[in-house]
Amino acid sequence: MQINVLAFAQTRDQLGFGERAFACEAHETPREILRRIAPQFVPGPVRVAVDLEYADWDKPIGAARELALIPPVSGG
Repeated sequence: MQINVLAFAQTRDQLGFGERAFACEAHETPREILRRIAPQFVPGPVRVAVDLEYADWDKPIGAARELALIPPVSGG
């Protein structure tokens, strides 16, 4: 199966893309997928969303179609 990975703000800069599809397996977690596709990426305070819902980095993605990396936001 494939999952569409979306990266925003500084995560886009770190990964070198804003949106890209990758092959994956239902038993993989967001952390495992990111380690495989971008070993240099360190999540730090970045949150992950799976199919539009915040998710745990270590929970398998199941039949998800989208994984989004949400960096911390500052505002005023």
